[in-house]
Amino acid sequence: MAKTRRNVRFQHRSTNGIEHRRQSSSDISEAGSEPGSPTKHGSMSKSSAVREEEKSGEPPLSEYEKKKQTFITRTIWTFVMIAGFFIAMFSGHIYVIAIVTAIQIMSFKEVIAIANVPSKEKNLRFTKSLNWYFLATTMYFLYGESVIYYFKHVLLVDRVLLPFATHHRFISFVLYVMGFVFFVATLQKGHYRFQFTQFAWTHMALYLIVVQAHFIMNNIFEGMIWFFLPASLVITNDIFAYVVGITFGRTQLIKLSPKKTVEGFMGAWVCTIVFGYFITNILMQYKYFICPVTDLGSNVLTGLECTPNPVFTSKSYKLPDWTGFGRTFHIAPIQFHILVFATFASLIAPFGGFFASGLKRTFKIKDFGESIPGHGGITDRMDCQFIMGFFAYMYYHSFIALHNASVGDIMEIAINGLTVDEQLEVVRGLSKYLYNQGAVSEKLLACLSSELTRR
Repeated sequence: MAKTRRNVRFQHRSTNGIEHRRQSSSDISEAGSEPGSPTKHGSMSKSSAVREEEKSGEPPLSEYEKKKQTFITRTIWTFVMIAGFFIAMFSGHIYVIAIVTAIQIMSFKEVIAIANVPSKEKNLRFTKSLNWYFLATTMYFLYGESVIYYFKHVLLVDRVLLPFATHHRFISFVLYVMGFVFFVATLQKGHYRFQFTQFAWTHMALYLIVVQAHFIMNNIFEGMIWFFLPASLVITNDIFAYVVGITFGRTQLIKLSPKKTVEGFMGAWVCTIVFGYFITNILMQYKYFICPVTDLGSNVLTGLECTPNPVFTSKSYKLPDWTGFGRTFHIAPIQFHILVFATFASLIAPFGGFFASGLKRTFKIKDFGESIPGHGGITDRMDCQFIMGFFAYMYYHSFIALHNASVGDIMEIAINGLTVDEQLEVVRGLSKYLYNQGAVSEKLLACLSSELTRR
């Protein structure tokens, strides 16, 4: 009889003879999708990283060296982003709009990517095409709404652009319905769950990213301050939450972000309010920041001209006698509003980041992408900015904006609500009024009158 081999352990058996459960394919996929394991974003497990370093012939880096390299890369790209942001802002509104457009497209791409299943996409030819079609349709609708609202005095007098301006919403609806019909027509048996999941995921991304970015775009048109101030408050709050947190932080704030502390959360709130007060004092001194956009070709050198919103003009306020001070002080109303902006940026906007953290944990990924070295994806940096920009738009139009009739509003009413004869009568009346005010000469008035009479 052959001798039994001793000290041989089989992989599927334990030392006491009890059989271990073999790891299923689902277990393998779960383990492989944990943070730090290979994912579609190119993250690599520790064992894979070690093997790569052995192949390269270089000694493996210590944890300190890795953190040092990450910190240096992160710092460099932070300054690159800050410099690019300020260069674009001072170059003109059109460059800032271009940056916001690029950010929303890249964020949409990153969010859509985390729900993709490559093996199924190979069998479904139009999955990605439909995602981008719905993005293009949504951007056409939202951009058109903004351009028509702020520049209708230009669009409504152009013979080519007039039909697109007056029927913009219907055109957008037709484009969306075409995509919807195409989606239903391309449904394939055996892939229904995946296709409807993609459809729902795409629309969620459109709402959370593209729609909210649309309101950020409108903030730019209302004045650079309404774009720069909310964005800077969120960035400042994030910085001080980190600094105060590592200095005084003891109490965990939320399980979704273990490094966030209550002390850092509250300390950043105070610091953000102080920062908001001083930065507002600086920005309100320049019309380039506080004036609405009238010319997309303007920049910091050409400047803008307008009658400032009264919110930027200092007013006298007297403290009640019961306070014991009874003194009068002068302050611009914007400084009271900035308390609300800073509070939202400190106490509510961070929950956009917590939402993004929960989303990443759901799909077991570390970052949304690798668009920015050392920082992750664009979405990782913009998760709080979207909801902050949305709030800034709503608050501005509710409590700060002056709802006066614009030239575009009057022209829209005249074009859509009056007949041609009535429109000519309005022109005659305006020309006569302008002559009485000394704005036009008698010769011009006579010329206009003769031309209008012929018609």
